[in-house]
Amino acid sequence: MSDETPKRLIVVGDRVLITPEAGEERTTVGLYLPATAVEGRQVQGGRIVATGPGTPMTEPASMDDEPWKIRGPEVKYLPMQAEVGDYALFFRKAAVELTFEGKTYLVVPQAAILVLVKEDPGGGGGDRLGA
Repeated sequence: MSDETPKRLIVVGDRVLITPEAGEERTTVGLYLPATAVEGRQVQGGRIVATGPGTPMTEPASMDDEPWKIRGPEVKYLPMQAEVGDYALFFRKAAVELTFEGKTYLVVPQAAILVLVKEDPGGGGGDRLGA
């Protein structure tokens, strides 16, 4: 047997795994950042490469009905807005940097994401800015 078993990162909860972008005045997707944000590194951008399942939620009805029954908890998740492939602009202080197999990533809670830039193949959308 080989000691080299394949490894993978699994993102948990409402966190996202981001490949960071170097801090510049203009991001690769065209967002302009003010000089104060770039200098102080308050915000940073990057591409989302993995997401967790979302915020775990318990079913409200399961708390009241027949509490004596022993059941395995069926966990449901509140889905996240962030998706793999999106470009995220987030608070730098909330990010945790890690290196996995020679690559640098940032783990960021969804609450620290300021905006997402999504590819919009359909051309329409409710609460999005753009032409």
